[in-house]
Amino acid sequence: MNLLIVHQNFPGQYKLLAEWLVSTGQHRIVALGQRELPKMAGIQYVRYAPHRKPDKDAYALTSYWEECAGNGFGVVLACQQMEARGFRPDLILGHVGWGELTFLKQLWPDVPILGFFEYFYLHEGGSVGFDPEFPASDHSRYIMHARNAVNFANIQTVDLGQSPTLWQRDTFPKSFHDKIYVCHDGIPTDRLRPDPDVSLSLGRAGTLTRSDEVFTYMARNLEPTRGFHQFMRALPLIQEARPNARCIVIGGNEVSYGRKSAEEGGYRAQMEREVGDRVDWNRVHFLGRVPYEDYCRIIRLSRCHIYLTVPFVLSWSLLEAMAMEATIVASDVPPVREAMTDGETGILTDFFDPAALAARVSDVLARPGDYAHLGPAARTHVVRHYDFRSHCLPEHVSRMNTLLPRDKQIAMPGAAGTKAPA
Repeated sequence: MNLLIVHQNFPGQYKLLAEWLVSTGQHRIVALGQRELPKMAGIQYVRYAPHRKPDKDAYALTSYWEECAGNGFGVVLACQQMEARGFRPDLILGHVGWGELTFLKQLWPDVPILGFFEYFYLHEGGSVGFDPEFPASDHSRYIMHARNAVNFANIQTVDLGQSPTLWQRDTFPKSFHDKIYVCHDGIPTDRLRPDPDVSLSLGRAGTLTRSDEVFTYMARNLEPTRGFHQFMRALPLIQEARPNARCIVIGGNEVSYGRKSAEEGGYRAQMEREVGDRVDWNRVHFLGRVPYEDYCRIIRLSRCHIYLTVPFVLSWSLLEAMAMEATIVASDVPPVREAMTDGETGILTDFFDPAALAARVSDVLARPGDYAHLGPAARTHVVRHYDFRSHCLPEHVSRMNTLLPRDKQIAMPGAAGTKAPA
């Protein structure tokens, strides 16, 4: 089978699936993206350029569509060149959110497309307007609806859609639902296990082990959508209650979602100014973005991991931390409740109450034995519902095969190859 995967930041959600397809040795895989060449053996990577980008002063109601249409036509131009060199896909996988799939049916009307539907922009019930500290503008309902032009165009473009969680699928209109199946991209739980012997060197700050009192916070970027401001307000309260606790913070200083901070230095600098005189900075270690293996080492080291988010796309990091048997205190919002049950697989707390967050984290740090059942239960839940090989891969392969003729279908993984990790 010839497979085309389209994702501006390839491999994105397709990393594990692409690796598995390569391992079968049965398929030719071409990937289209905008970033530098990813290190993935067995995949031909083609970097495409958007055909056009909107001007800096572009009209707010149409600028996102203009950007996405430029991506989509840039993909078409790249695909035309690939076809001229002899590659024509039997199946296309891709993320719909940046418009990259929009015009592919005009190029290849008979090639089936399976699109990843991550999020429908909501004026109510999602990230916009959830936190009164960051109120929505009077125009946000119109701007959000205008951004969904890409989703509306692509539900017609694709032959089948996928969403990783029920909550994310349900952000889309009900008219979309029959065309979208729900299955997570998958978590490699065979690789993500706890390690009682883990250690971490912090240079001059010393080396930490599981015997140290460590709590952690992680986000791709330190921003309000992932509750960074609430974490920082809880930080001095945790330190006051636990005078020997050390805190490790992972995340960049940019903004992935939502508006940028108006202050120089971003949200980290803004929050440091707010709480700075109440924090012992010698016990706080901001590591920025770290390699994946270091991130895993830090989560395995953590006595209590903090995951905060507004109602938005569920982070891989929550499920990964659960797979590594972390004891997690997380914000009590619908997408988190889908993956975690309070008191059974983690601890849920009010997003808007830093004092309650601090109290729960402090109690876990003080009495880890009382919460020792949460981590193993969290791993069991993730293995059962989100493991890539035993749960997600068979579902994705089955759905892909519904779009392919019999002679092109992907061989289903054998029972031995899909056994769930312990």
